[in-house]
Amino acid sequence: MDNDQYPALYISASAASALAQRSYFNLLKWEYSFLIMTAALAMVSLNSSTYYIIYALIFIAPILLLLHRSSSKPEQAWYKCRALAESIKTSSWRYMMRAEPFEDTESPAIPKSNFRNFLAEILRANKHIGESTDNLSADNHQITERMNTIRGLSLNERKGIYLEQRIKNQRSWYSNKVNYNKKCHRIWLVVCLIVYILAISSVLLRIVFPEWLYWPTEPLIVIASAILGWMQIKKFNELAASYFLTAHEIGIIQGGIDEVQNEQDFSDFINEAELAFSREHTQWVARKD
Repeated sequence: MDNDQYPALYISASAASALAQRSYFNLLKWEYSFLIMTAALAMVSLNSSTYYIIYALIFIAPILLLLHRSSSKPEQAWYKCRALAESIKTSSWRYMMRAEPFEDTESPAIPKSNFRNFLAEILRANKHIGESTDNLSADNHQITERMNTIRGLSLNERKGIYLEQRIKNQRSWYSNKVNYNKKCHRIWLVVCLIVYILAISSVLLRIVFPEWLYWPTEPLIVIASAILGWMQIKKFNELAASYFLTAHEIGIIQGGIDEVQNEQDFSDFINEAELAFSREHTQWVARKD
């Protein structure tokens, strides 16, 4: 299901999470870039006040970026908004599938009211998203027409939609992320090894060419440190292992949909599946914190 068919609050939280994530990683990239620049300037020693002023300013830049990142804490906004968005998404699927706590009642208005109350409670508890949210989504519906259309379908039709658009979609997402993180880890590992080899070569070549004054050893060491720091921050291996296990767990859960015979069975199945999705995400956020 497309993102614009989820509640407006989900769209806002997801947009805020993506914005905070970009801000966090961009700040880190600039910090690393300035540190590499300072290491490069250390190779040259010019008897010029202008040179040393520029050198000092470039040294000050990563300090200011660090202070800004520490005070603004974009990573916290990223984690909180992502957790909020996923909470809304899983509740939206519970609503569409008529699963507990949004099962059918004597009045169709009661589940809708319960879902709106749920969103209102979440909004009151997460007022921080208003600082960085995407205001364009504020005019969208909280219970979309697509959500109500799916909710009105028969049990077999809802089972088919949940299998294709939720379970298989999630399993595919996690499987793709496993491959993506493994690939990223290999690439950055190779790049880091190349930088190390270049740094070692730079040290050894000084023996062969002692008259040469400018060697890029220090910048290469900083670049290698930056790559190692980036790999630690991105947690490629850890995420690949976590996503691998989650993909298999979803595969195990997927087989249970064939055993669903009635609405109560389906509600129990939905709760089991959604708990698996939300549990993995909650653990991921906890590891980040």
